[in-house]
Amino acid sequence: MYEFKLPDLGEGLTEGEIARWLVSEGQEIAEDDPLVEIQTDKTTVEIPSPAAGTVTSILVEEGKVVPVGTVLVVIGGDSDGKRPAVALAPDRPAKARVTPLVRKIAQESGVDLDSIVGTGPQGRITEDDVRAATRPGEGRREPLRGVRRVIAEHMTRAHREVPAVTWVEECDFSGVDLKQLVPIVLKACAETLKDFPEVNARLERDEIVFLDRYDLGVAVQTNDGLVVPVVRDCASRSLDDLGADVARLAESARDGTLKPEELRGSTFTVTSAGKLGGLLQTPIVNYPEVAILSVGRIGPRAVVRDGEVVAGQIGYVSLTFDHRVVDGARAAEFGLAVIRKLEQS
Repeated sequence: MYEFKLPDLGEGLTEGEIARWLVSEGQEIAEDDPLVEIQTDKTTVEIPSPAAGTVTSILVEEGKVVPVGTVLVVIGGDSDGKRPAVALAPDRPAKARVTPLVRKIAQESGVDLDSIVGTGPQGRITEDDVRAATRPGEGRREPLRGVRRVIAEHMTRAHREVPAVTWVEECDFSGVDLKQLVPIVLKACAETLKDFPEVNARLERDEIVFLDRYDLGVAVQTNDGLVVPVVRDCASRSLDDLGADVARLAESARDGTLKPEELRGSTFTVTSAGKLGGLLQTPIVNYPEVAILSVGRIGPRAVVRDGEVVAGQIGYVSLTFDHRVVDGARAAEFGLAVIRKLEQS
């Protein structure tokens, strides 16, 4: 009998979600056959079976988030339908964080605090959380799973920890080949970041880490949610090379075939929603980065050139930045420098 436990997937990850079982109980499998897909906070990883035999018991259902070391499945052993006594690691090892007042309200309302996910700081259960648990449910409900769960956790952390400010300015894209918009913006940002090291940085405890590489994330919308693959060495590569890499990564993102290393290590992020983007956005910083640049919808608008009102291809450039690391004036200087490069491209 082989008890397969959730392995350590690296990158300091301590837990994973069972995204999809690729086998079923009673199925005969060979060593290295696809066994299970695990969703981490970076990507989905397919794990092969380390042993051959009959899948005796699947112990963790799809959608469950469990710590590293939890027994997920038993291969081999008795096949009489009886599940072996396997210790399952708890989903949440810590007790709910709650104030005495909220605990009293929960007791008076007959609410089990262990069944509530806190929405307060550090997961603290609030009075509103308890009140919500006493109200009758309505509407269709779906648990947060997979990429959507990761996005929710990531965005919540960024919003909670980063004191963000957004700067906005218009840009004349009339001279820009809009078919190459993303690689052109990547190139302009990467070259500008060389002169603004605090924008290409991250905050680690009480230290600012200034990064000397220009690996930029590109936000890609997929059917499962937003993912941010990383385009490497954006400052030194040609536009054609960057464009090919962006197209390849975007296709892999939509197919769900991105490799874990293609989703980690970005130093700055660029996002553009094209025609769906609206005039401008106030994007959330891609933690632990300190800034993100977005391009709004580009279209014909009236502009003044040489004292004459003419039509130009105008769009808004937004820069959201971590005000702990980047001052407002420097953020504005960076944004204007990027715009100058775009308008001269």
